[in-house]
Amino acid sequence: MFIPHGYSVALALMLLSMFCWGSWANTQKATGNWRFELFYWDYVWGILISGVAAGLTLGRIEPTSPESFFPNLASANWHAIALAFFGGAIFNVANLLLVAAIAIAGMAVAFPIGIGLALVIGSVLNYLIIPKGNPVLLFGGIVLVVVAIIFDAIAYRRLRGGSPVTRKGIVLSLLCGVAMGLFYPFVAKALSGENHLVPYTVAFVFAIGVFISNFPLNYALMRWPVTGNPVSVREYFAGTGILHAWGIAGGLLWGVGTISNFVASYARIVGPATAYGFGQGATMISAVWGIFVWKEFRGADNRVKSLLILMFVFFIAGLAAVALAPLTENG
Repeated sequence: MFIPHGYSVALALMLLSMFCWGSWANTQKATGNWRFELFYWDYVWGILISGVAAGLTLGRIEPTSPESFFPNLASANWHAIALAFFGGAIFNVANLLLVAAIAIAGMAVAFPIGIGLALVIGSVLNYLIIPKGNPVLLFGGIVLVVVAIIFDAIAYRRLRGGSPVTRKGIVLSLLCGVAMGLFYPFVAKALSGENHLVPYTVAFVFAIGVFISNFPLNYALMRWPVTGNPVSVREYFAGTGILHAWGIAGGLLWGVGTISNFVASYARIVGPATAYGFGQGATMISAVWGIFVWKEFRGADNRVKSLLILMFVFFIAGLAAVALAPLTENG
């Protein structure tokens, strides 16, 4: 089983997770008008494939080790397996709520409320479970990242000229934030304690939780969408091969980022609070794609551009503080 022993490798994995988490949505953009509910079925297949592939490769570098994929899965207690499974199911609820919140309230509301709340809840709970890292740097950095997310949201809102915010959009954003903040502590608990799971086994069980929960959750979203008309299963099978391929690619990309994050969090020097907090810098990566590739801020005035500069400054400062937290744990 591959686990980083040096901080430089763990940091590289956290950077990879941040990049993947902030980039997978590009595959959904590439599908054009293909409904997200349909895209999401293939996305979940991609997550499952990534979990299986990582377990059978990096998780089995030393097949005779008790921490290898199959021995660990056989010896782990059912409590740890249940934690990883429910972590996946809770993430799936959070991700679908985020999509619904964006559809109703827009990114300018969904991201600062949903992702900002998730970052605070997840980081605090993860630190309480496994207290690793200098808390001043860790939580100071997280505050800076939350401020950066708010700057990003304000810039996006001003670019769009502002829009009325419905109570439904705010409620969905709050529910998303709570669920998104709760899924990682389940993973952290599954990675610790007696007869615990190792990262690759957690990723596999987590992916099964996402996959199984998606049948009732996404089907309900198809029947009762937050916006637009209901979508039928027949429309999914009518999609072209390239549309399905983009969905699977998005799930694979997110899965690689998630496995990298789980592995980094398992390293002794890092811990789940740092890994999760650093990974949420994905919002900055998505902003980079939006600004420089998709040209979402083309024609923005100087006030919007100033907000974007402040966003990058606070993101970089916050991520630097989070990255230094494990190296200065004892002050």
